[in-house]
Amino acid sequence: MELHDVWFVLIAVLWIGYFFLEGFDFGVGVLTKLLARNRPEKRVLINTIGPVWDGNEVWLLSAAGATFAAFPEWYATLFSGFYLPLLLILVCLIVRGVAFEYRAKRPEESWQRNWETAIFWTSLLPAFLWGVAFANIVRGVKIGSDLEYVGNVADLLNPYALLGGLVTLSLFTFHGTVFVGLKTVGDIRERARKLALRVGLVTAVLAFVFLLWTQADKGDNTSLVALIVAVVSLAAALGAAQVGREGWAFALSGLTIVATVAMLFLVLFPNVMPSSLNADWSLTVTNASSSPYTLKIMTWCAGIATPIVLLYQGWTYWVFRKRIGTHHIADAVH
Repeated sequence: MELHDVWFVLIAVLWIGYFFLEGFDFGVGVLTKLLARNRPEKRVLINTIGPVWDGNEVWLLSAAGATFAAFPEWYATLFSGFYLPLLLILVCLIVRGVAFEYRAKRPEESWQRNWETAIFWTSLLPAFLWGVAFANIVRGVKIGSDLEYVGNVADLLNPYALLGGLVTLSLFTFHGTVFVGLKTVGDIRERARKLALRVGLVTAVLAFVFLLWTQADKGDNTSLVALIVAVVSLAAALGAAQVGREGWAFALSGLTIVATVAMLFLVLFPNVMPSSLNADWSLTVTNASSSPYTLKIMTWCAGIATPIVLLYQGWTYWVFRKRIGTHHIADAVH
């Protein structure tokens, strides 16, 4: 296996890790409107991800940085062609981080309500837009003979991509719902379990249609295995949620995300951005990659830094592993 193939796999792993981890905290952000009934319950939801949401975003930074260094042509075409949706995602992530930090800085009802609304929308929009972006990458976009994107934003809003956005939004919401069930106690835990069943059924329908469409259009035997794993794990997650096994439900919903994203990268390889105008104009792991020397240096750096990051993040989740409920929320003192 060549180094550019290795780095394609590593970038896929980084995106899988990002969607697994950021997926549930996007879902929790959406649940601040769908599940929480009052301010203490909203604080419970936000506190479940408070210690970890910023660490989850490290995976996005790593994926973007690895793409820039390992496949500069891919990075350039992707970030120029998808400039507006990616800019909107970036703005949402910035506002979302500010909302988490500023929400409790003042006691006024309107102040806190506005920041909570910001958390909801800045969680919902990226969850949808990431699906739109990746569906377009897999489907193929208008790349010209100079390997530059020649389409416009309207070209990205096609039925397949919009369905992909609905899949990631519903899947992340389901993932977040079972995470809330895993991390909370009391009435909110029970309502999260019931909501997980309803969201999960919607997710199952959308995901099945999207994955079947992907398989029929671009799939092979390997991607078919990933499709089967995604469908079976999602069904098993629903069953586990129904009987109150939140740990299994969370692990299985996470496996669904892993298999779904893996399937997209499997049908993409050896391309990194297929051209819908001419297959010869597609960006591949070969024509979009950096020099072998650059990839070699990156491999050594990643081999040293990655275990340290994984150990630290795993320790963070272990420290903040306990369940919380509304009885843990003290009245704010200003």
